Amino acid sequence: MRTLIATAALALAASGAYAQNVDVSAAEGLMKKSGCFKCHSVTAKKDGPSYKSVAEKYKTKPDAVATLTKHITTGPTVKIDGKEEKHEIIKTKDEGEIKNVVAYILSR
Repeated sequence: MRTLIATAALALAASGAYAQNVDVSAAEGLMKKSGCFKCHSVTAKKDGPSYKSVAEKYKTKPDAVATLTKHITTGPTVKIDGKEEKHEIIKTKDEGEIKNVVAYILSR
């Protein structure tokens, strides 16, 4: 039981830390410009996972920021409906904007 409570507290602390540093309007604007919402939604699965499920999967992992940064900036191959496609790359090279988008995803 203590482990469950500690895990829940850690998850809440992690999500709160990400949420404090997010410019939501800027993140959503860049994500719209980059076409992220064509395949992703905040709460519902589309062709890609929801940002809520991505946050749940990664926010307690120590390499969460690095993993998501690499994913949105390198265009890895992903499976969509059983076929492989190249993931779109975020349309910026600005490290601050990229960090903001990653924080946005992790704060959902």
